[in-house]
Amino acid sequence: MDIRIGIANSAREIAFETSQPAAEVEKTVSEALDSDAKFIKLSDDKGRVYIVPTASFTYLEVGGDQSRRVGFVA
Repeated sequence: MDIRIGIANSAREIAFETSQPAAEVEKTVSEALDSDAKFIKLSDDKGRVYIVPTASFTYLEVGGDQSRRVGFVA
């Protein structure tokens, strides 16, 4: 699952892949925002942890579970 997180006042975004299901990621973010938590914490497939302050959180894009295609499409 591809995850992209937009950060306020930053031209770059955080992008990574995770094995967590989309519903679990959405629930984690929703609960953090609803409870006025100070940060959102997500992890990727390689064991890295991403901690994003909710004050600078602008958007979350959750990609599909499809694997990437390699090569040319005719």
